[in-house]
Amino acid sequence: MRESVNKLYCEEFQAQLPDLIGSGQKIVDHPHLQSCNLCRALLADLDAIAQAARQLFPVEEPPDALWKHIESAIVKEESTSDLR
Repeated sequence: MRESVNKLYCEEFQAQLPDLIGSGQKIVDHPHLQSCNLCRALLADLDAIAQAARQLFPVEEPPDALWKHIESAIVKEESTSDLR
C-alpha cells in the first residue's frame, strides 16, 4: 500500500516539475525529494540534460550594432505608420 501512495505522490510531483523548474525555486529542497530516490534521480538526469544542452548551444550576445539596427527599424516603422 505504501508503494502505491508514494507512486501517486511521485506522479503528482513529476506533473508539477515543469512549473517548479520554471519558477526558479530551489527544487532540491522540496520535501518529496528528501524521501524519494526515484524523483531525486529524475531531477539529476534532467539537470544533466540541461547542462549538456547549454554546452551544445552556448549563449552568445548579439553585437551592439544589431540592437541599434533593430531600434532604427522600429523608429522607422513607427514614423511610417504615423503617416498613414
